[in-house]
Parts: sequence; structure tokens; C-alpha cells
Amino acid sequence: MSIRYLCRQIFGKVTEISATSTGFKSLWFAVAVMGSFACREDVDKTQLATYEGPYRTSYEVELLHSDSAIVRTKLMADTQLEFRNGDAEFPDGIVIHFYNKEGELSTTIRADRGYMERKTNIYRGEGDVQVHNIEKEQKLNSEELFWDKNKKKIYTDKFVTVEEPDRIIKGTGMEADEGFNQYKFTKVSGEIDNVL
Repeated sequence: MSIRYLCRQIFGKVTEISATSTGFKSLWFAVAVMGSFACREDVDKTQLATYEGPYRTSYEVELLHSDSAIVRTKLMADTQLEFRNGDAEFPDGIVIHFYNKEGELSTTIRADRGYMERKTNIYRGEGDVQVHNIEKEQKLNSEELFWDKNKKKIYTDKFVTVEEPDRIIKGTGMEADEGFNQYKFTKVSGEIDNVL
């Protein structure tokens, strides 16, 4: 858009414009006024959406919890998404190691995806969830498992398969200590001898 065109639109004719002429000053004033109002938009701030997504992403995460200078748990994840309310998500899987009183690895939990709710301090594993008690040679498989860090227990209300050296037990719902040393089913649906 040329200055001549603007002058014709504002003044109805083409006039000689110089930096000191009245036409130039009027044109400059008109452009400034239009520019200040053209970009203004009243926005109702209550209509704006609050960002609910993660505010921090961490990679190759390794969190240790120790007691009396002995590591008790070790949490590992490729990716951790942290949210403003303190919750966390582990979209690429999660591995948790539990150690006995001597500091030796005793139990592992693996899940395809993991979540941690800060308010309750409960972790949830989803997908292919596996628990392995190394000392007792017990294995658990389920599609979902919760770990209550405060109560030191694991539980689920989903279908569960527990494999021991001499038998395989299937059922729905299970609760155990976090080391998977002692457990109980809500409903047992089958038990067979393990011939392997």
C-alpha cells in the first residue's frame, strides 16, 4: 500500500506530502491511532484454559531411597513427566528394585507404564506388570498393580498369575507385602502343579 493511496483514501485527493506538512502529520496520526486499536482484543480471562500437562521432563531417571545408610528401594525409568501438583508419569516404563536388610536385591517390579500420585504416595504400573521375588523364586504377572509406599504393600483387583517353583496360581485381586514374600488372593480361579 503506497502513501499516495492512503492520502487519497484519507483526504480524498493526492496532496504533496513532506515530513513537515500538515498532511503528513495527519496521516501519521491516523496510522498511529488505527494501529493502537487494531491489535486490541478484550479477552475474558476465565475462558482461558489452564495448562494441565507436564511442566518438566526428565530422562534416565534413577531415584534411591535409603534407611540407615542402606538402599531400600531403587526406581528407574527412561522418561519421567512431572506435573505441577507433584504427580509423575513414566510413559516408557518403570522398574523398581527392593533390597533386603543386608542391602541385597530381593524383589523387582517392572511395568510398561507407571504413574505416581504425590498426594497418596501410591505408584501404579500398567500394561505388562511383572513382580519377581528373587529369594523365593516367585513371579507375578498382571495388567495393573499398585504399590503403596507408605503401607509397604502391593495390590491389584485385576487378574493375576503367580508362579512359584512347585505351582501356578491364577485369580482375581491380590494383596502382598512390597517384597512379595507373603500374599493373598481375593478370588482364586485355579491352581496347577508347575512341571517346569
